[in-house]
Amino acid sequence: MLAALTITTTLSGCGTGAADGVTLKLVAADYGSTDANTSEKYWNDLARAYEKKTPGVKVQVTVLSWKDVDREVAEMVERGEAPDMAQIGAYADYARDGKLYPIDNLVSVPTQANFLPMLRQAGEVDRVQYGLPFGASTRMLFFNEKLFEKAGAEPPADWDALQKAAAKLKAKDVKFPFALPLGSEESQAETMMWLLGGGGGYRDTTGTSYQIDSPANVETMTWLKEELVGKGLTGPVAPGDLDRQQAFDAFVRGEVGMLNGHPTLMETAEKAGVKVGTVPLPGVDGKAKATLGVADWMMAFKQNGHRKEIGEFLDFVYTDKNVLEFSDRYDLLPVTVTASDAMEADAQHAALRPFLEELAGSELYPVGETSWAKVSESVKKNIGRAVAPDGNPRAVLEEIARDARSAEASTSAR
Repeated sequence: MLAALTITTTLSGCGTGAADGVTLKLVAADYGSTDANTSEKYWNDLARAYEKKTPGVKVQVTVLSWKDVDREVAEMVERGEAPDMAQIGAYADYARDGKLYPIDNLVSVPTQANFLPMLRQAGEVDRVQYGLPFGASTRMLFFNEKLFEKAGAEPPADWDALQKAAAKLKAKDVKFPFALPLGSEESQAETMMWLLGGGGGYRDTTGTSYQIDSPANVETMTWLKEELVGKGLTGPVAPGDLDRQQAFDAFVRGEVGMLNGHPTLMETAEKAGVKVGTVPLPGVDGKAKATLGVADWMMAFKQNGHRKEIGEFLDFVYTDKNVLEFSDRYDLLPVTVTASDAMEADAQHAALRPFLEELAGSELYPVGETSWAKVSESVKKNIGRAVAPDGNPRAVLEEIARDARSAEASTSAR
């Protein structure tokens, strides 16, 4: 369930004279899929490299699986044993509770200014940045070129073309013409991509409140129910029972005609012999207004009082060399301007350029809202019913919207 590693090493503050006897504790998520590519190795190599720079500071790193890391950190904080740093999925609750250092009191000005603007803004609560983005990705429509050629289908630019391509794939006995994972694993992501394609989204245009049961969102889920699921174009597994990893695994096996994917899947599929084509996410009447952008977060807890040492260590973490090494290792997009420019200019990363281009105009989850965690859980729990044969898209979205209003009310009362 977890891969844990404690590294005791000497770190340096780049000439700033960090005090002797300080031990920094970092809890980080594991991006690896096997023991061979666990994130332990990344952090181990990074800590050893930093060891040569700064005597007097030790770092203890614990790497946990994504299934455990957010819960484990929450339990540490609840026990009064917060780590100095956590690299996990969400920061807003800790920021609103006053447990985190603001970034402008932590890292150097060049480090803070180098984050991609939309990611830097996403790390803010009440216009103060607390979350440092750590690893980003975007989504595009993936299609199996061999299956498309066999079916005589064209890469779709809008939903009508997508439905027609899926019908051609079905006629050629493709198991999943369009894989639609609306199961509990990560259906908040799949849902957001479709809502954006229909001109809607989770939040209103001002970003001040949820609009989950908006007319545009109802129309989107109704289209999915009637035009894809209802016409048997999503495969033998009901979307509400299909998790993202199941869909990705089926794509790698060559059983899926189309799905919404990220860069890691592209490399995995091509290594398995699947020739992958990509196009921007289709929308109801052309390209979707935006694609989904995703970032994970690094944060620094105040509890142990190691602001200076934490900041110096994070300045090192976010150098171009380290950002690019992490991005290369796990097929993610860099979170800084200079590392992104370096990746875009590198011919070896040509396949990632479309994802880099999409990132600038992407929309992220409303991670700065403490209500988002509860809203996300409601989406994951309920959205599959919206496209079921006996489902009512409007009623399901209204139910999620009620959960969102309740979550907002409970967090505003804190």
